[in-house]
Amino acid sequence: MLNERQKEAAKAIVNIFETGSARGDYARVTLLAGDNGHLTYGRAQTTLGSGNLHLLIKAYIASPHALHARALQPYLQRLADIELRLDTDWTFRNLLKEAGADPAMQDTQDAFFDRVYWTPAVAAAEKLGLGEALSAAVVYDSAVHGSWSAMRDRTVAKVGLPGKAGARKWTQTYVSERRAWLAGHANGLLRKTVYRMDVFAALAAAGNWSLALPMTVRGIRIDEEVLDMPAPAPVPVSADDTGTRALRLTEPRMTGNDVRALQAALVREGYALNGDGVFGENLEKALKSFQREFGLVDDGVAGTATRLMLGI
Repeated sequence: MLNERQKEAAKAIVNIFETGSARGDYARVTLLAGDNGHLTYGRAQTTLGSGNLHLLIKAYIASPHALHARALQPYLQRLADIELRLDTDWTFRNLLKEAGADPAMQDTQDAFFDRVYWTPAVAAAEKLGLGEALSAAVVYDSAVHGSWSAMRDRTVAKVGLPGKAGARKWTQTYVSERRAWLAGHANGLLRKTVYRMDVFAALAAAGNWSLALPMTVRGIRIDEEVLDMPAPAPVPVSADDTGTRALRLTEPRMTGNDVRALQAALVREGYALNGDGVFGENLEKALKSFQREFGLVDDGVAGTATRLMLGI
């Protein structure tokens, strides 16, 4: 089990990757040309394109002390619809920046990123037998950045499961495979993010599997007081594939291979579903039941947290 210092060190590393600050920048709004995630926001840069920005703002509006709830309320449906015109809606973007200074938003982001990224990532790591802090940080980074499942499967295809290869060797192979994937990606922005894997490779080479402090990441010293120093500009581009979407009950119904993958994952968990690739009422019911069983918000939306817990 990770102690609190290790958890915060792992989060600080990813905060630096995403916003250039160990504590994270709650007001950071980013839009990079060519980023499949489109508009990104907050401490761990959640994206419009994934549907997670909608979930974050929805949670903030529900906070009883949210100062900007009324102003952001009209944007909820547009966020749910992943309306890409929000990328350049400057009124909306300025509202997000202002809300980032609200303690209620900061509390919401902390709870949201833990629920959607950190807790499922640690569970995914432990399920594979990756119990050390550095391995958990690697999985968490991929959960935030995107494409964890694809890179996990690529690593398993090369060296097998961690139980066969050994947890440390598996983690190092994963880092190497992910770096090669990023370096050769068709998206030039993603090629610039290989520094993420270089940091993890350096920590592994130094034997810092426990994430012992102090350490320096991208020119920023992480110690007990998380002292910030100038860092090279991060590249907060999402590594989620273009087709990755939050699956939910809609009209007309969502269909496709991603829906089939969700159905198949729930069947593996013991739910009786067909594999027709159509998101209907029975799939929503099974999904909500799974979410309740694993302590997730039972909203019937297969987003990042649910996908991580299902291994898809």
